[in-house]
Amino acid sequence: MMQQPSDSNVILVVEDVHTPGMVKPITLALQSQQIWMVSGESGTGKSRLLKSLADLIEHTGLVTLFEKEKTQQQDKVCPETWRSKVMYFSAETAWWSDSVKAHFETQPKPELLKSVGLKVDILEQNPDNLSSGEKQRLALLRGLQYEPKVLLLDEITANLDPKSALLVENLVTDYIAKHTAAALWISHDEEQQERLGCAECQLVFTAHEESAS
Repeated sequence: MMQQPSDSNVILVVEDVHTPGMVKPITLALQSQQIWMVSGESGTGKSRLLKSLADLIEHTGLVTLFEKEKTQQQDKVCPETWRSKVMYFSAETAWWSDSVKAHFETQPKPELLKSVGLKVDILEQNPDNLSSGEKQRLALLRGLQYEPKVLLLDEITANLDPKSALLVENLVTDYIAKHTAAALWISHDEEQQERLGCAECQLVFTAHEESAS
């Protein structure tokens, strides 16, 4: 079992994680309340990195989560339990019932829906009748109910207008602050990258290699 890192703010350590489709292994340490922005050319393995961290695909390398005094290594934890802590949010959302509200264990409060530009009556609708942007926002609210410590956000605002995208950014940054969580966020929006990620928290993928600044 990996020892607690010397920096007590570190909540996720990634060591030499690699899967086919990535040019080289990735190593980084994610601190609480940090947002790392992941960018670069399409097809260079950004989504595959996030899916590896969520243990959704086969990969090599080690991923370790630190929660207070508890240390959890990915390959020692049940995948479903791991994914409730290190949660992947895809641009393509999944729905399996005829009503939105059936997908929530706890119905979102009106003020929470309003915070991301949604109305209460959307809970009564069939997901098939909603736009991609509405479904992305609802899927984010659904996942946050499980209070993950690390959010793996794969272009979750790609289908949103600029105003709605800002509302989602506010929701995520507020969640991270209140839950001492952290995020890796794939985005092709340069303005969004600058708004959310500090200069030291940029992971850029290229066709030849990935670089972390």
